[in-house]
Amino acid sequence: MESNVVPTSLSAQLTRGVLEVNVDDAVLTPAELFGFAERRNPKRAFLFVSKVLGRHIPVRPSIMRASFESLAAEIPADLPGPVLVIGMAETAVGLGAGVHRAYSATRSDTVYLVSTRHPVGTELFTRFEEEHSHASAHLIHLPVDPDLRERMLKARSLVLVDDEASTGKTFVNLHRALVDAGLSHIERVVTCVLTDWSVGAAQQIIGASASSVALMKGSYQFHEDLHAPLPDMPDVGTVSMGDWPLSPDRDWGRLGVSHVEDSLAPDLQVRAGERIIVIGTSEFVWRPFLLAERLERAGADVHFSSTTRSPIAIGHSIKHALSFSDNYGLGIPNFLYNVEPGQFDRVLICTETPLPAVSAQLVAALGAEVIVDGQ
Repeated sequence: MESNVVPTSLSAQLTRGVLEVNVDDAVLTPAELFGFAERRNPKRAFLFVSKVLGRHIPVRPSIMRASFESLAAEIPADLPGPVLVIGMAETAVGLGAGVHRAYSATRSDTVYLVSTRHPVGTELFTRFEEEHSHASAHLIHLPVDPDLRERMLKARSLVLVDDEASTGKTFVNLHRALVDAGLSHIERVVTCVLTDWSVGAAQQIIGASASSVALMKGSYQFHEDLHAPLPDMPDVGTVSMGDWPLSPDRDWGRLGVSHVEDSLAPDLQVRAGERIIVIGTSEFVWRPFLLAERLERAGADVHFSSTTRSPIAIGHSIKHALSFSDNYGLGIPNFLYNVEPGQFDRVLICTETPLPAVSAQLVAALGAEVIVDGQ
């Protein structure tokens, strides 16, 4: 990483303590890359909110694409193949897909797979825990396609993608689960994040085969106020099919892919300069992002964001929040941050579940159009 940023320090006063951050190396300034927020989570009080991810803050697709390509350019080109790229649910499934797209442009022996909290009824390969998360359990499915399955099982390199690394434990847990489940040919491991505050913790545990790439590296300290009240966290950890089961036939990553087509709303027309936000739902973000890219190329003023099950308090980088029922029929709350009614000329909510599954409350609040995958 060729740094364009001098080392700097930042801090944020949160309800449950003070978060201090030291930036050592970065290609973007902190103001361009992230902000702070408070989790509604007793296990971890703070959150680094990315300004290039398109999850909690709406972002132009071109800016997101630049972050994908910048990260992919840092991944060694000579990794032994096949290369298995894994994006972490739910926050980094789109980031992982973007990194994979950019990295796979120069080689044909890659496969992209996501961790997920949505079983699809096919064979599971393994599961692992994200210990601090509001939804700690992750599932890894075994690819159904024979060629992709063989590529995964014979992978010699892993690229593990998340939005940020705080302690590195999630990467360690995932790597251990994959090896224990049968990935016995792994020679290289690359952790790939937008912001890395872990000071190489995962690499120290995994060993000399591991390395890391990030747009920003540094360290943090959280000085917790032990007398501060703990927040009530809604129950959003459900791992289940829900009332609206997913079809494996239109998979975009849970079962492994080498390429995903831009197939949402192929005839959608936009006006030059029209202010549009494309909203993905939960883990379904990559096809919506491809739509957002297309509309931006067509001349619209496009931003991208997504709903999430992550409970975050209003304040700091979170200026506005909408809460509504999830669209998978899990009976859990979902949220949309920093998207206010009337902010855009046109709101496009994209879903992999049928139209009746999407919250009518959310659609009405935003005056949104709903785009259903496959229709």
